Amino acid sequence: MATPQGESEPTYVVSDRQSDSSSTSGSPSHEKSPLIVKDDSDSDNKTEKPKPEKLHFKSNRERVCVILCILFVEMCERLTYYSISANLVLFCTNVLKLESADAVVISLVFTGTSYFVPLFGGFIADSIAGKFNTIYGSALIYFVGSALLPVVAIEFIELTNGQHVMTVDQKRIFYLIGLSLIAIGTGGIKSNVGPFGAQQTEDLGQKSVQTFFNWFYWFINVGSGIAFSVVAYIQQEVSFVIGYLIPTVSILIAVVLLLIGRSSYYNKPPEGSAYTRVVKIMCESVKRVRSKSVTSSDVDSYLDRAKEQNGGSFADVHVEEVKSLGRIVPVFLTIIPYWTIYVQMSSVYFLQGERMLLTIGGFMIPVSSLNLFNIIIILILIPLMDRLVYPCLANLGLNFTQLRRIGFGMILASLSVVAAAIVEVCRKQDLRTNGGIPQDISGTVYNSSSISVFAQIPQFTLIGASEVFTSITGLEFAYSQSPPSMQGVVMGMFLLTTGLGSYLGSLLVVIVNAASHDDPWLPDEINDGYVERFFILLAVLMILDFIVFVILAWRYTRN
Repeated sequence: MATPQGESEPTYVVSDRQSDSSSTSGSPSHEKSPLIVKDDSDSDNKTEKPKPEKLHFKSNRERVCVILCILFVEMCERLTYYSISANLVLFCTNVLKLESADAVVISLVFTGTSYFVPLFGGFIADSIAGKFNTIYGSALIYFVGSALLPVVAIEFIELTNGQHVMTVDQKRIFYLIGLSLIAIGTGGIKSNVGPFGAQQTEDLGQKSVQTFFNWFYWFINVGSGIAFSVVAYIQQEVSFVIGYLIPTVSILIAVVLLLIGRSSYYNKPPEGSAYTRVVKIMCESVKRVRSKSVTSSDVDSYLDRAKEQNGGSFADVHVEEVKSLGRIVPVFLTIIPYWTIYVQMSSVYFLQGERMLLTIGGFMIPVSSLNLFNIIIILILIPLMDRLVYPCLANLGLNFTQLRRIGFGMILASLSVVAAAIVEVCRKQDLRTNGGIPQDISGTVYNSSSISVFAQIPQFTLIGASEVFTSITGLEFAYSQSPPSMQGVVMGMFLLTTGLGSYLGSLLVVIVNAASHDDPWLPDEINDGYVERFFILLAVLMILDFIVFVILAWRYTRN
């Protein structure tokens, strides 16, 4: 794999999910992150880490059982999360009777919150409760939220022969409460379960930790694969009650598995969070700026006022570490629009898929199952790029640096929405020519195009391919470009861009519909709207953002 200019040959290190509690538990473990990332930091600055103390498991069998518990907990959690998010738009429009744009906004806000909460989950684990207690408490909250969803899906008027009824407004309230609890629960688990599992093997050496995360990633994809295929089909074609009971039972199994291994887990006590020090340094710096205790000519940055040599309370090295964020954060900000395109898979792409031909030989394809093509291309490209393409480029002397890979992923993402726009134009042209086909999806009839939903494969595949470059390399960049004690903070900030991208996507939907109020781009029935214009808007924004990214990347490389 190519290294950034002027840096040493990389060595394998543990990825964000493999770092110890002080470094990464404040950041969510992104399920599409690499199994192993490479440390591109200067070898001269590396210090040898002390050998981990031997963990006191009674036997290897006990250790294996503990690790299996954690792996199945992650599989069950991911199965639950994706089972809920897969058909969220469908449930909102068909059962809660929300307009399409509102359903998209709810989906995007839910995703954004699920990636925002892990920052707090990691902080609580590091500073207050410890990893196990945070995971366990979050799983209980998760279960309560999940249990509300099948209750909302039940038609009480049929179940009680008209004696009791839950109004649509009541269903909406309980559903949003459930989603809020689920976002809190997944945030607490997401930020801690990977590092917690790694702790059980860290005394066996780095190779064992890497092996754990290979399996960790595999279990994640098993859970998401089941959700996007089996559970999505049940929700769409059988019943949302049963389709929501499955993820509820799944997260309950996760709770039970956590308790089974409770007496055997190796659980480090809270050691404090790097976030706290970052906030304290920034607050003290601002306070000392106001007091003018140090003149501006004596410092290069306002943060220097917090240094001990300038009368502050913090060691110079800690302040310099916080200052290093100033070079990394601007790059992260340009990745936010990328995630705005990424989250279209579960929102506007879904609305488009509902109005395309879903039947093959009498079998109804779940709309959300197109996400499987995203998973497949990722599983193919990760080993292909890591073991073949990157080494070949390096041998040819081509320096495909981290920032270049991130930029290439941005281009692929813009091509995805361009492909979606082309499909939308063709789909609507087919409707005008042939009149459409009535298609029943979960009790609601849609006027669908005769074009197969498989026409969406290119846009899902391009998103998956872009993730291999922008998301995975972004994590690698965050890890390798941050000081060791700040890696958790930097990882958390990078993964927070996913949540901010989702929020930006929901804001764009609101703005676009407000601006086109008389003839909305995203009306309740998108056959009457201009979704292709929305896709082109996203592509233009991504290209403009890419230009800004190129400028920042060029300056960053020179630095």
